[in-house]
Amino acid sequence: MKKEVRQVFVILHDARSVYNVGAIFRTADAVGVSKIFLTGYTPTPYDRFGRVRKDVSKVALGAEETIPWEYVKSPTVLLKRLKKEGVEIIAVEQSPRAVDYKKVKVKYPVAFLYGNEVSGINKKILSECDVIAEIPMKGKKESLNVSVAVGVSLFGILS
Repeated sequence: MKKEVRQVFVILHDARSVYNVGAIFRTADAVGVSKIFLTGYTPTPYDRFGRVRKDVSKVALGAEETIPWEYVKSPTVLLKRLKKEGVEIIAVEQSPRAVDYKKVKVKYPVAFLYGNEVSGINKKILSECDVIAEIPMKGKKESLNVSVAVGVSLFGILS
């Protein structure tokens, strides 16, 4: 019997922290992500001279070498390309349009979009997404660290 291949992508837009990028690579490996797309000013595993970024690799623990990744400057260009390929786009963000992440039903192939640690994903980019999933907050803080949100949402939605 042939095993189903689930294509799962992560898009990380305008993340500031190299440590978050490294942690997301590690989590993506753990959950079986097919590829990571880094957009905007998100740091990549290599610096502008093509050298390995030790700060990313220290946190990723080698996952940056086992998970395929691609840098695309414009998230809008990337979203259009993925949609043409039949990829469902799920943003993980707080929004009036958002549904509880536990209620999301995935259609493969799928891409999960995450944004900046402080400002999140802007409305123009959110309007391009098929689904907006939200992790409900029960405490006084309004959001989780982006690397934690990636872990909670990917394991919660894909498990």
